[in-house]
Amino acid sequence: MTFGTHVIGALGVDWGTVGSTVELPVPLAPGARRDPTWTVCVDAWRVPLGMHIETRDVSVEWE
Repeated sequence: MTFGTHVIGALGVDWGTVGSTVELPVPLAPGARRDPTWTVCVDAWRVPLGMHIETRDVSVEWE
């Protein structure tokens, strides 16, 4: 599972994206649902004062 965490400026401008990858909790039965949460870490220097982060992109690659 890959997360795209965006660094957003005070005026809503997207200044950059930081990617992070975690393993998907498997096996998942057909029709099963899980509601786990993951901690996404971003270095403090990437988020200057007045900015915030939002995780907007999530993708999964099935093999």
